Amino acid sequence: MKTQGEIEAAICGGINRFEQEYMGRGPKDCHAHLIGDLLVVRLQGSLTSAEKHLAQILSPEKGRDLLKQVRFQLTETARPFLEAMVEEVTGVKVVSLHHDISTVTGEKIVVFTLAESPLFRDAKRK
Repeated sequence: MKTQGEIEAAICGGINRFEQEYMGRGPKDCHAHLIGDLLVVRLQGSLTSAEKHLAQILSPEKGRDLLKQVRFQLTETARPFLEAMVEEVTGVKVVSLHHDISTVTGEKIVVFTLAESPLFRDAKRK
């Protein structure tokens, strides 16, 4: 049985691989937080140079909306992969997935609602 930290690290590893393989580049930083039956993943620095440029040269609303639409469709297309990865790591079925990205900061948030809280062992204390 894994510790909570091992589960969170494995989720970040899976999300990083997904971002690199599916989106073309990985985030600069990834943190996962398991809170009961919620899994919150925060990715920083996830916009590509082209996406940053797109968001800046078009009107703020149009660039932001276009970028969010593209990212939404890409994530929805990859939903089965992401849910399977989370289920494999946590051992718990994913009930729902929610996501959003900031075109200003490049921060992306992904929230998974799980059917129940995953079981994990306490970390050994030194």
